[in-house]
Amino acid sequence: MTTTTPDRTDVHARVTARILADLEKGVRPWMQPWSAGLAAGRIARPLRATGQPYRGINTVMLWMTAVERGYASPFWFTYRQAQAAGGQVRRGEHGTLVVYAGTLTRPDTDADGAEEREIHFLKGYTVFNAGQVDGLPEPFHTPAAEPANAMPRLEAAERFFAATGAEIRTGGARAFYAIGPDHIQMPPFETFRDAESHAATLGHEVIHWTRHPSRLARDLGRKRWGDEGYAVEELVAEIGSAFLCADLGITPEVREDHAAYIAAWLTVLKDDTRVIVRAAAHAQRAVDYLHALQPHAEPEA
Repeated sequence: MTTTTPDRTDVHARVTARILADLEKGVRPWMQPWSAGLAAGRIARPLRATGQPYRGINTVMLWMTAVERGYASPFWFTYRQAQAAGGQVRRGEHGTLVVYAGTLTRPDTDADGAEEREIHFLKGYTVFNAGQVDGLPEPFHTPAAEPANAMPRLEAAERFFAATGAEIRTGGARAFYAIGPDHIQMPPFETFRDAESHAATLGHEVIHWTRHPSRLARDLGRKRWGDEGYAVEELVAEIGSAFLCADLGITPEVREDHAAYIAAWLTVLKDDTRVIVRAAAHAQRAVDYLHALQPHAEPEA
């Protein structure tokens, strides 16, 4: 049956411990699905039993488990959902932790005379991949095929980036976002290994672009290059880029500053177990913001 974990600190610690374990091996967990070539080569987000994509830190957690255990299906179920779908979790199978974030209000009186206070909470529960469940209908075991009339992936990515309205300049040898003049700088297309590497790098910088005060006003305490705020913002951009790549069918590119960033992330994650969950939430908000800029964008379910 579904397992809940009411203690907020414990859930944060468990999530962080999983991320740290991979980072300490020099592996970025959010890049693993592509290097492993799961899901018949198709890049996709993990899906709930209803077909709705997981979001935020749950996306990373389920990608990690899929890679570790070799699951090809993108579908995940609670114990009861598996039974409702006609399946049964096999004896001896171990589930995967996912989290639910919510708020509740409690009566309270503070110095300002407020009679209620809002409390944020995080609870964990357990899900199982379709590969751990017997008796499920075949569609749950087969990665969804792309529509026959789907736009070519890189063409879709180019249209997506153009629709954001971000100013993208070309030239030089570095990719970066300059918040003062508010523009993205990209090296010439020809200098990239392939079109997907160019698009994945641009996705990273477009996530940074959302931090501008006129957009999401994301301020993580960054004061100078290389400080803790800088490391967390890079974590947001890395995770957000991976989410965006999954949505657009782009293969992510591991940046050349791989080792330096991992060292910085290890430091901030060990100091605060809540950082990774917050970073993934910021990343999800950035991706949602970019999707909302697209023509005929539909609201989130």
